Amino acid sequence: MKQEAGAGLGYQYPFGEYIRPLVQEDQSPKKVFVLGVYDSAVHARWKRDGGIMCQALAVASEPRIFWDGNPDEARKIIGRIHIPEDLGTLEPSGSHLNGPSAKVLDDHILAPLGFTHGDAWLCDCLPETRLNPSQAKVIRERYNPLIEEYGLNKVTIPKRPSAFCDERRAEEIADELMQSQAELLVLLGDIPVGQFLARVSDAPYRTLQEYMDRYGYGNPSDVTIREKRIKVLPLAHPRQIGALGAHSERWHRAHAAWEQDRAL
Repeated sequence: MKQEAGAGLGYQYPFGEYIRPLVQEDQSPKKVFVLGVYDSAVHARWKRDGGIMCQALAVASEPRIFWDGNPDEARKIIGRIHIPEDLGTLEPSGSHLNGPSAKVLDDHILAPLGFTHGDAWLCDCLPETRLNPSQAKVIRERYNPLIEEYGLNKVTIPKRPSAFCDERRAEEIADELMQSQAELLVLLGDIPVGQFLARVSDAPYRTLQEYMDRYGYGNPSDVTIREKRIKVLPLAHPRQIGALGAHSERWHRAHAAWEQDRAL
């Protein structure tokens, strides 16, 4: 069940929206459990005085976990945000800036495995968004200088951490995994492998590279979690798979080769 806006958190985006933790909505049994790193956000293009203040400013929590960036939903969410007239306007960022990870998940991970979005129980190590360095920079340089003059809220979202999943969170994720009844666990990148799987299983590896060295990229293996044997499949993070901005070309090529093999 989704929590109400800001419940238990109080972290605010630029122009006032509160963070909402995102969890799996449809909690019926699923075929595959997908574990990512942390939630993204709805991004807006901030325009002022005929120029662009920011092409992709995080302004609200996504409507659901692994949101696909639906433009109608983006317009509706951004349209409810109040911005002083003197500060310009907000409009949805380009389609490649809202929901790109979900599109990669559906088209380049679930589809090659023979699954649909509806077959998956979706989860993140950290079920909330955080500020990456580029977001922190634009807030510091473009938004913060306007706070006092225009009575804006301070942005209180923490910066992106190095630890996304502690012991307690790992047990919460394991609870979801058991509830999902999924027989396959897909891990997106190093963080779910090292910060979740290594805490709750007998897996003899802590990184995607160590897994690939042992089993090969895209080959599932067995692990034991809470006395249950389950297939696990660590893959590259969607950023690498979809070449979304700065990415590892090596992991991009490895996944593309895996997809090609699956299609044969």
